[in-house]
This record gives sequence, structure tokens and C-alpha cells, in this order.
Amino acid sequence: MIKKFLNITELNDFAAAKFIEIGNSAIESNGRFAVALAGGSTPKALYRLLATKEFSSRIDWEKVFFFFGDERNVAPDDEQSNFRMANENLLQPLQIPAANIFRWQPELGDAEKTADKYQAAIVHFFDLANGELPRLDLILLGMGDDGHTASLFPFSSALNETDKIAAANPIEKLNTTRLTLTFPAINNAANVIFLVGGAAKAGALKEVLEGAPQPEKFPSQNVKPTNGELFWLVDAPAAQFLK
Repeated sequence: MIKKFLNITELNDFAAAKFIEIGNSAIESNGRFAVALAGGSTPKALYRLLATKEFSSRIDWEKVFFFFGDERNVAPDDEQSNFRMANENLLQPLQIPAANIFRWQPELGDAEKTADKYQAAIVHFFDLANGELPRLDLILLGMGDDGHTASLFPFSSALNETDKIAAANPIEKLNTTRLTLTFPAINNAANVIFLVGGAAKAGALKEVLEGAPQPEKFPSQNVKPTNGELFWLVDAPAAQFLK
């Protein structure tokens, strides 16, 4: 589903309501809500909104368990850390207990080890057998102006990862390694929500949604839940080139 909004405020209002709706449905069905958070500026505004009284009172946060779709290979208190951003704008304001937060641990100093440990934590939480994938209730994603999502960048090695849930992904153009969930894990989620705002994303968004299949060049095209719902929430500037 593609849903267009006049501005980012309307987009985030809808996203917050959808977050609460999916969360309460998961809690009713499974006794818990497992969600993977995204980094970036658009999710930051969403997290602040969810922490307001208007939304925070509408779900039992003690039954919400937080994961992260990707992470930069920096310490958790670094200003570039996705965890730090979510922690300051959502987790701390809501006083989420540490036992409900599953973050990557880049401070281990080895990206491969960090990815393996994150995968092990997910396997344990979901009680997975060998080769099984987690079934997250919701994964929030952003999209870069190059069409990347999570830390799955164009032409990077992790695009073709089929065996792992979590991977260390070297990004040559950034001269760094990122940590990311893989497409098999993302596509096994019950719900995936893209949050896309701003004119800078307009060209890539048109290619991803209406262009020819080029999943290596525009990795967001790889997000196709196998048995779940996919929502594209886009504001008017980002949607300006869409038919």
C-alpha cells in the first residue's frame, strides 16, 4: 500500500496510529509486540510523537520489545548511533526496561562478531530452530536518496545474503562497515512500514516504486514481505514524481 501525505506531520500522525494498532493486535494475539526500529530524521519525529501522552497511553509498553533494523559501527553513545537516537527520543522518555531492548553492540570492536551476536540474540528471543527466520510484528524502514534501506546499500555484499539474519556490510563509498538485518529477515516480518519524506528522496522513490526492477542499484526494491503487509508512507515532496 502506498499512502501519500501533504506533509511529514500528517505522515507521522498516521504512522504513530498504525504503530499502536499493530502493536495492540500483536499483544492481543501473542502477548507481546516485537518491533525493529529505524534510524534517520523521519523516524526521530515519529519516536518523539509516540512518547507523547496522546500515544504513550494507548499501549502496554512493558509488552513491547525493541530491535534495530540496522546500526552504524559506532559506540552506543556516539551521535551517529541509531540506538542513541531512539533511546533519547523514545526508550528513555517511556522508561522502557533494559530487558525489552535488543541493540547491536558495535563496542565489541569486530563487526562480524557484532552481527553474529545480534543474530544469536534474535534466535534466542524467537526460539528459532536452525535455519528459521524471526517473525517480527513490525519493521520500520527509511530509504536513502540512493534507494538503500536499513544498511543495505547499492551493490553491497549483504544484498545477496540468504543464510544470515544479521550481517556486517562493508560500504565502500562510506569507507565503513554497517550492521544490518538481511532481506530474508525483513521480508519475513508481519508488517513493514517505509517512512519516506523530503524532495531529496523523490527521484529514488520513483525508481523504486515505478521503475524497472534494479534491486542491486535500488535495494529498497528487495523489500517484498512473503506473508505480511507492506506500507509506503510518503510525503508530498518525496512523492512529487510518482504517477
